[in-house]
Amino acid sequence: MWSHRAWQGRILAHPLPAEERLRHYAGWCDAVEGNTTFYATPAREIVASWAEQTDPDFRFVVKLPKRITHDRRLGDVGEALRGFLEAIEPLGPRAHALWIQLPGSFGPTDVPVLARFLRRLPDSHRYAVEVRHPAFFDDPRSARLLEETLTTVAAEWVPFDTTTFFQSPPTSDAERDAWVKKPRVSLRSVALTDRPIVRYLGRDDSERTVEGWQRWVEIVAGWLREGRSPTFFVHTPDNADAPLLARRFHDEVRTRVPGLSPLPTPIPVGPATLF
Repeated sequence: MWSHRAWQGRILAHPLPAEERLRHYAGWCDAVEGNTTFYATPAREIVASWAEQTDPDFRFVVKLPKRITHDRRLGDVGEALRGFLEAIEPLGPRAHALWIQLPGSFGPTDVPVLARFLRRLPDSHRYAVEVRHPAFFDDPRSARLLEETLTTVAAEWVPFDTTTFFQSPPTSDAERDAWVKKPRVSLRSVALTDRPIVRYLGRDDSERTVEGWQRWVEIVAGWLREGRSPTFFVHTPDNADAPLLARRFHDEVRTRVPGLSPLPTPIPVGPATLF
């Protein structure tokens, strides 16, 4: 997302027209999860406005619609997939990866379905798959089966690290809501491609979030030294400070990899003053 009520007037200028919110978000972070596309394929004109608000090197990790991944579970989706690919075409190089998030019921026995789906995808895009079935994280044979399937088509496995979040019971309404909705799976930190993608969920307490991501700082720094180009998304249950935390994570990685470029300079929230 790039618009959040808690950011208005504090991180993003307010009031701000809808067609300017992404431009302001892109002053804070150089990548975004395209989660809204999960609920409906956007109009091509709307996607074109996203491209107009961002530089060509801005990264969209765009989620495939649930009609494809959840309702039809990757079967008989030709028409829906064609419509989606046509809609996101204006993103051009900004479409860093198409994100195939699968339901928690999609398990090891469904991997052949995933394999057929991936083989039929056009090679004009890169693909990243997020699974939530516990067997892929706890059973080595299931993990190996999925890795081999993804490697065959140069697709990435997107881990959603919720281990810090589930270390202790929730203490806020946002955390209680996330407690029943977010996947509780074992940690995974293996990259399959040169473009690893990680989703990390911390706590509403920023310091606990920072403490929990320390291992990721080292992993991401290592990937960069290997010549990979990772994308790391920081979440908290309320997401109130997510852009600030994302920049803090980036700064911590830069202390280990000084050659890493800085993030952009945010657009000022309010008019300049003398004091």
